[in-house]
Amino acid sequence: MKPEPTTELAFDKGTLVIRHLAEEHTGLPGVQWDARTLTHRAPAWRYRELVLALREKKVPLRDHARQFEPIALPLKRTIVPRPFQASARDAWMANGQQGVVVLPTGAGKTVLAVLLISLTERPTLVHVPTIDLMHQWIDVLGQHFDEPIGALGGGSHEIERLTVATYDSALIHATNRGNAFGFVIYDECHHLPSDQYQFTALATLAPFRLGLTATPERADGREAQLFEWLGGLCYSAHIDELEGDTLAPYVVKTIEIDLLEEEREAYEEARGRYIDFLRSERIDMGSPRGWQTFIYRSSLTQEGRQAFQSYLAQKRLSQAAAGKEATIWQLLQEHREDRILIFTQDNEMAYRLGRLLFLPVLTHQTKIKERKAFLDAFRAGTYRILVTSKVLNEGVDVPEANIAIVVSGSGSIREHVQRLGRVLRARAGKEAILYELVARDTGEFYVNQRRRQHRAYERFS
Repeated sequence: MKPEPTTELAFDKGTLVIRHLAEEHTGLPGVQWDARTLTHRAPAWRYRELVLALREKKVPLRDHARQFEPIALPLKRTIVPRPFQASARDAWMANGQQGVVVLPTGAGKTVLAVLLISLTERPTLVHVPTIDLMHQWIDVLGQHFDEPIGALGGGSHEIERLTVATYDSALIHATNRGNAFGFVIYDECHHLPSDQYQFTALATLAPFRLGLTATPERADGREAQLFEWLGGLCYSAHIDELEGDTLAPYVVKTIEIDLLEEEREAYEEARGRYIDFLRSERIDMGSPRGWQTFIYRSSLTQEGRQAFQSYLAQKRLSQAAAGKEATIWQLLQEHREDRILIFTQDNEMAYRLGRLLFLPVLTHQTKIKERKAFLDAFRAGTYRILVTSKVLNEGVDVPEANIAIVVSGSGSIREHVQRLGRVLRARAGKEAILYELVARDTGEFYVNQRRRQHRAYERFS
């Protein structure tokens, strides 16, 4: 005869409520006693660890927390994984069906996830950073599963056993739907440790977890939290390891651009005021808090505010140098038959190039229907060139693209690797080229050096 349950689990607004827990069990992971309600509480993400600990202690359990059960999820079409995908699958399964998988853009992370959804057989919530990616995932899941696919985001609010949600929408529903899914997938999971998005992991009790990214490292070091919440790093492969087979062979070419005489004069004047302020305030921009210190000090005085405006001016002069426009035109002539993505740091330069060269422009301001129309036209070959600021940095699948022109960008390694990844999806006879346009003898040179500190760029340094 089974013993009567002595422990009861419930889910309440993103936390686990533990009732009737004997005093000797209070050492369970993440558990805190609430003397007012005579209960114990733990963050929802500790559910797996807590249940396993109770089982190990042979504590009889009544589980009201989870609102999901195993379900059959057969594939409509057979997937034969590539060797590295099979290795990633096996590593994730051996890690207890949890963990972060690091694969380059174009290496088939979504296909890997489809395999794992079928193997795990639990209601699944996929988290994505953008509306474009949400629709892309919905299409892929619909092709592989005979299930209605739910959507949370972009005005949609349909929750099914397989659902795709933007991080923003998932965050809104985490506290009341965090017990509805047994498997959670975080695409581009490097976003997860942000101050807000982390609650989509903390308030979810799903025991099976998968993180997908090409670049887990974060400037703030919070990837350690990412690994803690998702079960550690279980598999990784890099661009250079998959080049020529899974990914297209590629070349990175840096083109230095001379400033016009009037641009150089204005640049040196603005740069001088900015540097003088840094020296007078003894601010080391190479230190971890250099940028924050500069922002704070520059806000205190008129001289500081002028220094900040000078910083913006010298940056704008290097990023939007007139010589870059002529170089872009020349590259477009050299690659008349290719599919080209042109990346800029800001919307202003993107729209400027769009007007100058009569090209379609994608930014965060582009309406959803127009954005879809542009991407469909590019994939079909109706549009051969797209200009974008940051919208296409991550996630969006444009396998036809084989040329990327980086007009300007930040010093972010992740952003630069993502932009390279947009043109690496393999097809017969394809060679990808990434051009970097850098204003000669400006601060843009140092920005370029920072963002190239990745093994994908080593042989081009």
